[in-house]
Order: sequence, then C-alpha cells, then structure tokens
Amino acid sequence: MQAEFGFNEHHQNEVINYMRFARSNRVLRLKTIDSCFEELKESRLVEETFTVDEVREMLDGLQAVVRGEVEMELINTAHTNVLLLRQLFSQAEKFYLRLQSDISELENRELLEQVAEFEKTDFKTSNKINQETSKPKLAPLNESGVSELLNKEITRLQEENDKLKARLRTLESQAMSALDEKTKAERALKDLQQLAAQSQEMNSLEDTVAALREDYERCLSANAASQRDLQENLIFSKHELLRVQEQLAMAEKELEKKFQQTTAYRSMKEILTKKNEQIKEIRKRLQR
Repeated sequence: MQAEFGFNEHHQNEVINYMRFARSNRVLRLKTIDSCFEELKESRLVEETFTVDEVREMLDGLQAVVRGEVEMELINTAHTNVLLLRQLFSQAEKFYLRLQSDISELENRELLEQVAEFEKTDFKTSNKINQETSKPKLAPLNESGVSELLNKEITRLQEENDKLKARLRTLESQAMSALDEKTKAERALKDLQQLAAQSQEMNSLEDTVAALREDYERCLSANAASQRDLQENLIFSKHELLRVQEQLAMAEKELEKKFQQTTAYRSMKEILTKKNEQIKEIRKRLQR
C-alpha cells in the first residue's frame, strides 16, 4: 500500500494521523445521530398506536435533526480539508515549490477503494505513529534533482534581481539628469521672462519720455513768453523747494531731538533713510 501511494515513513505517519482525526470526528457525529434516534424512541414512542399525522410529524422532526447533523459534519470536513491544504501550501512555498491538485482524482473509485483498504489494514496495524507535539513541517528536500532545480531557480531569481537593480540605478541616473535639465530650463525661462519684462518696461519709459519731449518742444515753439514764465516759475519753484527743504531739515532736526529719547527713534530713522534713498533713486531715474 505504501508503494502504491508513494508514501515514505514520515508521510505515512502524517496520513495516519489525519485519518485518525477524521475517523474520530466521524464516530462522534454518528454517535450524535444515534442519540437523536434514541431520544425519539424514549420521548415519543410511549404509546402503542399512532396516527399517520403523528408518525409523519415524528419523521419530519427526526429528518430535520439528522439533516442538520450531517450537513454540519460535511461543512466541518470541507473546512478542515481547506486548513490542511493551507498548511501544505504554506510549507511548500518555503522551499519554492508549487503544488497542484487534480480535482478529478478525488472521484477515482479505484483510489478511494485503496484508501479504504489502507484504513482497514495498514492504518489499524501500524505502530509507527508520530507523537510529536510541535507543528508538523515538510522535511527538507534531499533529492539531488529537486535540489538542483531549486538552486537553478534561486540563481535565476538572483540574476533577475541584479538586472532589476541595475535597471533601477540606470533609471535613477536618467531621472536625475532629466531633473537637472528641467531645473536649468526653468531658470533660463525665468531669466527670459525677466528680460522681457525689463525690455517692455524700458520701451514704455522711452515712449513716455518721447511724448514728454514732444509736448515740451511744442510748448516751446508755441509761446516763448510762456517758456520764460515757465523758467521763472521753475526758478521760483526751485527756491521754494530749497526753502521747504531747509524747513524740512530743521523739522527733521527738531523731530530727531524730540525722538532721540524714545524707543521709536531708530525705527523712524530707518524709515526716513529708506524714503530718502527711494527719492534719490527716483531722481536718478528721472534724470536718465
């Protein structure tokens, strides 16, 4: 039987443990079903005669109970098999194995009869039962052929990993180069925008100066007397400006004297300095 299924000693012990577990659950469920019949006999079969409706009622109740027990057992068996397959697949993945199942073999009557025969003979007479308390694991693979395949697969995966790493480094280098080019292009675009804005501003100033010059020449040619008046007014305005500047200087000195003892003196002085610098800059621009 061992040769037919291809079990080694370790695997045979594992199969025996599982079949013992399944048989224990099966016996327990059969006892539960027997108790259902015994309970019906003791609780309902107390009279000598029954009507058809009473018999039908008892059979319907018994059918519901037995159906529930059988359904529960089938569901529990399916779930238990799923957990067993999950353990096998998890252990196989640690050794880079891919397990495949053939569902059609589960209905092979010949194999099912062999399993039944195995349960009757080898299962009952086997004295080599594994009593380990730890979780079962797959034994290490010692076959040279399988080990060679695993080594080749590991080598292939490592080479593929190295290629991917090299590809990643190349992509990172290309990305950094592209980022540098993008930064340079953004700087160049920003410089061009600033130059365009400055050029537009210069053109606007030139147009304004040309318009003022035309107006000034027109006024000069139109009325020389007005020009003298303008010159006189300009001179007078200059004198007034000087006078106002002197008054402003005196006022500034007085303000400085008043505010020298206050905490706002420094901040006010800085503001005035900035304003004077702005005035100087505006004058320079007007002169240009």
